[in-house]
Amino acid sequence: MPLMDLFWTMLLIFCWVLWFRLLFRVYGDLFTRSDIGAAGKTGWVLLTLVLPFLGVFVYLLSQGRGIVDRSLREEERRRARTDAYIRSVAADAEAEKMAKARGLLESGAITPEEFERLTPAAPR
Repeated sequence: MPLMDLFWTMLLIFCWVLWFRLLFRVYGDLFTRSDIGAAGKTGWVLLTLVLPFLGVFVYLLSQGRGIVDRSLREEERRRARTDAYIRSVAADAEAEKMAKARGLLESGAITPEEFERLTPAAPR
């Protein structure tokens, strides 16, 4: 019997963690929404506090597609910001490389052929 008690305890802990994950997901979505006002948010929070299981499951059933859509849009925005940042850093690094190569060429440290090899995309 102790082994079954262990399994039962593990199942309860798993369900408890899953429950809080769902609750945090619902609250995270609820508080980042801009399409409902404070009264709507307050209503959902009160519903999930007074009737926790029913409130969370009703929210998930009624707003499930919206949660997915908002998550996908946020992920696309996050990806676009990351791409823009990476491109700006790469452009800055390329500009810095061009400036150093131009400085070496002007100081006479490298020949024009070496400059062309260092900066293949250099404007002529």
